[in-house]
Amino acid sequence: MSTALVRGLQILEHMAAHPDGYPLAQLASELDIPLSACHRLLADLQQRGYVRQARAHGDYLLTTKLASLGLGYLSNVGMVDIAEPLLDRLAQTSGELVRLSLVDGERLTWVAKSQGMRKGLRYDPDMGMDARLSCTASGHAWLLTMSDERAMEMVSRQGFGTPEDYGPRAPTTVKALLGYLHAARVRGYAMIDEVFAPGMTAMAAPVYQRKEVIGVISIAGPKLRLTLERMHALAEPLLATAAELGPISNASALFGGPPLGKG
Repeated sequence: MSTALVRGLQILEHMAAHPDGYPLAQLASELDIPLSACHRLLADLQQRGYVRQARAHGDYLLTTKLASLGLGYLSNVGMVDIAEPLLDRLAQTSGELVRLSLVDGERLTWVAKSQGMRKGLRYDPDMGMDARLSCTASGHAWLLTMSDERAMEMVSRQGFGTPEDYGPRAPTTVKALLGYLHAARVRGYAMIDEVFAPGMTAMAAPVYQRKEVIGVISIAGPKLRLTLERMHALAEPLLATAAELGPISNASALFGGPPLGKG
């Protein structure tokens, strides 16, 4: 892979996590790219419509073009359309935020959500972001399907993250994380309490196509409302939704079906 391509992708990935924008010098410094080369790459990306400047000689920001490409891709492969009625139904049952994340290689990416009693699938700021495997219910639901060794290998590559960025009970050691995973395997679904964020709880279950894990469905909400007892009560509809989505995902081009509108 060419150096320019690698650096261009680094810029896009780095800027995606900082929606307020970056001055040229800071971006070049943080990515260890020579200032002149970084400026050329940003100029190329700006010409192609992927970045813009907030003002003349100001900070660089991503445009919506990259997001549009991703959303267009998901629309074309049909997975969001397939999942929508199932996520809406679970959101209405739970009254909470329901999200779908998909496995892509060694990444678990949030792609769609349905919120409470409101109809229709909506995208939020987490859409398109990778789940933190060590401290999200979605991450735990994926990891519980692996051996301890494989799960820890995945987490070590991504890292535990910075403790202050997550909830007070976020695991920061292998031993602590394995405790969560072992309990999740016994239940068949993951469950966290103030792990990803203070005052928040969540639960999640893996979605299988045949014997392969292709994604995760999660339910999340405030701890005062989504109590541990409430999560246990929602386990059956969560697992049923995951079990229903797996077989029908065959219709998506993402998992071997024909492109939307061609089958």
